[in-house]
Amino acid sequence: MRLQLSPEDQKFREEMREFFTTQVPERIRNKVLARQELSKEEFVESQQILNAAGLAVPGWPVEWGGQDWSQLQRHIWHEEMQLAGVPQPLPFNAGMVGPVIAAFGSQELKERFLAKTANIDIWWSQGFSEPDAGSDLAGLRTTAIREGDEYIVNGQKTWTTLGQYGDWIFMLVRTDPKAAKKQEGISFLLIDMTTPGVTVRPIELIDGGFEVNEVFFENVRVPAENLVGEENKGWTYAKFLLGNERVGIAQVGASQRHLATAKSIAKERGVLDRYAARIVTLENELLALETTALRVAAHSDGGRPHPASSVLKIKGSQLTQAVSELLMDLEGPTALTSHDSRVFLNNRKVSIYGGSNEVQRTIIAGTILGL
Repeated sequence: MRLQLSPEDQKFREEMREFFTTQVPERIRNKVLARQELSKEEFVESQQILNAAGLAVPGWPVEWGGQDWSQLQRHIWHEEMQLAGVPQPLPFNAGMVGPVIAAFGSQELKERFLAKTANIDIWWSQGFSEPDAGSDLAGLRTTAIREGDEYIVNGQKTWTTLGQYGDWIFMLVRTDPKAAKKQEGISFLLIDMTTPGVTVRPIELIDGGFEVNEVFFENVRVPAENLVGEENKGWTYAKFLLGNERVGIAQVGASQRHLATAKSIAKERGVLDRYAARIVTLENELLALETTALRVAAHSDGGRPHPASSVLKIKGSQLTQAVSELLMDLEGPTALTSHDSRVFLNNRKVSIYGGSNEVQRTIIAGTILGL
């Protein structure tokens, strides 16, 4: 999709494209375009280049490194970054804990963490999912019991993406086990992962990779000053964070790029006619998704994503999986031993994380349809 842009916005698009394709090293962008895994050092190098140019966290408040852009300009920034193969700023930093601290954290926490978070001097991990809780995030059982000026944390988190790189982890913990509702009595806590009692154990995935981890907490002592916002109000902050995460999961630009790759492969192998209808359908659905993404951005207020971000999450994850399935089909039997099979298997997760698609349908029913 190419919008009819004003001369100013077209100039903005060209500036973004020139920066991304000339300032971020080609060796990093080529790995992203080839859907290969990046090292921690490559993530950090890319984000620090963006941050030095003020392009790492444009959605944050201006005083903390954000940009006073229109929603359309933010969309163009995101789209051009994906089309150029530039790694997105680490979502745990740029799209999750950073906005939460900026919106709900104390001035001390903002000054202590936001600049380092934008520049990825701190690599954040996300401590939300727990064993036996399934998609019911509010069913978490990790406790943080206040003792004087500290919380004593005990429990376990799981599916902690790239947790092996984490310096700090932002957590949902139960601070009032006797709360009347399970969504109450939850708090948002920041924990240094070098604190005694924290143990990280990698999980081997079906694709053979070690992208996620289990994280254990045994009598971990956390300064009470690391609490974000008010005690027992963590569910409110979690909903704010997850709304931002769902917008990012849509990955419209990346899916468009991968679909273009599939189309080129089909042409090279003389099988475009066989796959044409499927490709056109996906192109149209991605076009519709991009329009929805713009609508969500236009109706998001004060950094708080619109409830329709759940629509982006559902459809974006479905299209991500559909495009990777198309690439597998184009490879034929050889895909079983190719990199495409790892990508295909890895993408099975996108309909689960960030709140499963079934949970998103419940959110849509309640917040949009009023059912």
